[in-house]
Amino acid sequence: MFDKISVIGLGYIGLPTAAVIASRGIDVIGIDVSEKAVDTINQGKVHIVEPDLDMVVQAAVTMGKLKASMTPEPADAFMIAVPTPFKEGKQPDLTYIHEAAKSIAPVLEKGNLIILESTSPVGATEQLASWLQALRPDLRFPGVGSGEPNMYVAHCPERVLPGRVLEELVSNDRIIGGMSKSCSDAAIALYKTFVRGECIVTNARTAEMAKLTENSFRDVNIAFANELSIICDQLNINVWELIQLANRHPRVNILNPGPGVGGHCIAVDPWFIVDSAPENAKIIKTAREINDGKPNYVIGQVEKAADEFKRPVIACLGLAFKPDIDDLRESPALSIAKQLVDRNIGEVLVVEPNISFLPDNLANSGFKLVSLEEALESANVLAILVGHKQFKDISQRDVNSKIVVDSCGIFTQN
Repeated sequence: MFDKISVIGLGYIGLPTAAVIASRGIDVIGIDVSEKAVDTINQGKVHIVEPDLDMVVQAAVTMGKLKASMTPEPADAFMIAVPTPFKEGKQPDLTYIHEAAKSIAPVLEKGNLIILESTSPVGATEQLASWLQALRPDLRFPGVGSGEPNMYVAHCPERVLPGRVLEELVSNDRIIGGMSKSCSDAAIALYKTFVRGECIVTNARTAEMAKLTENSFRDVNIAFANELSIICDQLNINVWELIQLANRHPRVNILNPGPGVGGHCIAVDPWFIVDSAPENAKIIKTAREINDGKPNYVIGQVEKAADEFKRPVIACLGLAFKPDIDDLRESPALSIAKQLVDRNIGEVLVVEPNISFLPDNLANSGFKLVSLEEALESANVLAILVGHKQFKDISQRDVNSKIVVDSCGIFTQN
């Protein structure tokens, strides 16, 4: 049924998805606006860090099953995996989805399946169908206009964990939100080519809300932990010990606090719910505000520590939004490091073991990317911002002469 599949957007979700499908012997063309990404993939290499992805991409390219391009081509199915950030005022920005629709519209053919994988506000899949209908009035899309549809549209949100993407693309259950039963059936047929998990059918709006709910649930629980950490600092209580004790209750499972919340999911998606129902999304909005405010609290702690030295040298350990990955999107650690540089309270060294050089947008930011060894030797203030495995090997002896602001609990849990 699917001889050729097109994946629009070759980032942290799109490229692994394209590679896994290609590994099943299906021809896949990946589309991206970045010429550098396209050229890298066509050489059998990868432009992102994800365990084992390089091997899967190399094999798929070598077999001729995966190729990348900046220009869409006809295919049986189109999977859209582009970013969905928010605009000023925390409103969803669907520009990338709209651009993806415009790019594939000229090559669509009767009977094609279009799947929106991008995490989206409620109603985005219907909006996608409407955009495509306007661009291709010769075709009939579900939920738009009259007549029997001859195109299939569904929302199937990705639900993978960075660092385990290849495994979870295959093993995780998938929510299939078709705009009609036939749309859901077509989407199930596609996902069953590579998914071992269960494909659970609902409508498009519920599928959209399900992904937003999953991430908002985690955001609210992280906000509780972050608020608790601030209260414990005020009351001179070790929050890590407190959480361990509280979690011995059989029905309590408090998450660990941190410097904030990052990534393109948890730090963004709850705002989509707030935008859709601003009068009623009170807890969700408050949780977002607590987590967005935590970096400023950490900065205050670092500034207080820096005041103890005539010439403070601050080492920020970690830039990624979570441990052991290279993804800097919406990273609270990155925000903290930037603001420390901007405030000019001392020299700022940055350690990020998962990247070898700073991205172009940070090249002139005032950061000095150094090794962990250099940071431990030079700094008198250590701000531990990400719990990378390399940082867990730091001995107490290495930090005895320094002031440590440990937002991840690497030392304070011991």
